[in-house]
Amino acid sequence: MPDVVVLDAVRTAIGKSFRGSFVGTRSDDLGGHVIDTLLRRNPYLDPAVVTDLYWGCSLPDHSQGYNVARQVGLLAGLPETVPALTLSRSCGSAFSAIRMAAHAIAAGDGAVYLAGGGDSFTMCLGKGFSQADHNPRFVDEGRPDFINHAYMEVFDTAEIVADVHGITRREMDEFAVLSQARTAKAIADGYHAAEIVAYQLPDGTVVDADDSPRPDTTVERLAELRAISPERGGRVTAGNTCVAGDAAAAMVLASAEWASSVGATPQARILGSAVAALAPEVMGLGSIPAVRSLLDRHGLRVSDIDLFEVHENFSAQVIPTCRELGIDVDTQLNPHGGAIALGHPPGMSGCRLVSTVVHGLRARNQHLGVAATCVAGGQGMAVLIERLD
Repeated sequence: MPDVVVLDAVRTAIGKSFRGSFVGTRSDDLGGHVIDTLLRRNPYLDPAVVTDLYWGCSLPDHSQGYNVARQVGLLAGLPETVPALTLSRSCGSAFSAIRMAAHAIAAGDGAVYLAGGGDSFTMCLGKGFSQADHNPRFVDEGRPDFINHAYMEVFDTAEIVADVHGITRREMDEFAVLSQARTAKAIADGYHAAEIVAYQLPDGTVVDADDSPRPDTTVERLAELRAISPERGGRVTAGNTCVAGDAAAAMVLASAEWASSVGATPQARILGSAVAALAPEVMGLGSIPAVRSLLDRHGLRVSDIDLFEVHENFSAQVIPTCRELGIDVDTQLNPHGGAIALGHPPGMSGCRLVSTVVHGLRARNQHLGVAATCVAGGQGMAVLIERLD
């Protein structure tokens, strides 16, 4: 089978939903911008040779409806002859786009693909996702045909995970401070700037930095925040939770043979991926079975992995994930911060995580990395990445 390589990966800054830099910006415009950037800075890449565009979107409705991937491709300047597909798996949407592209290349269906994702929570959250749309078999516990809480608010699932694993509010706040501190250092070192491409707003403002990092965060300040679900334990707050975001990210994936034929230099190889599922009520633990399945399939142990990017939906979920898998928080986990500080546009975050592993392995001169996320509704995903010199 052809080796699947990453040739380039970029993202926009992450705007804070409802009150941040991209409040008035459509996600398809952000998506078109990152893909256009990839095409312009990689002159070996003739847009007409792209086999397909796979695009993740967690909220494919309203301004992100109508197979938004097609609009993203056309806005980027791809020829009308390049098809496009929108994929929705909540927080795993862009992961799914990358995974599908890698499978297609490995199967020999095509040599070069664009994959990524984007979301504007500002424009689409709540539109078409009202409680009136919920199937009662996932809502009414009194029904004889009740199944489970597939629609449960993720804040509530985080409280349940904290209950099951005995995670305290203090531990959650301490991890949030760690995430903020690591993000602040990475920003100071210029790390995130290497991932981000600037976006100019209609008024001329240039957005080239994430909105949400708070380097002055302390455990004492976080302790003063009110709980989101006090009736379920009162541990989850806005401070130890990821910030909803607006952003887009994309990457070029190709067969190693095609990359060599056009003189492109691969940054990394996609070695494999895995999906998993579990009870929706503990969806935050979805990374655990996904990572285990991925490593088992490749005959690897957690200690063989140099770098883990585990998505920080909540401190409540990252802490037990690391404990259960044996990930060393000090040496292996999210060295450049995570979503608690950076923000989380669900349709985009999977591509951001994979890109962060690719850039992180090179920055740290390391070999193997894993990007992993839990997925709302009770799923998990993981991708295994090898740095190439």
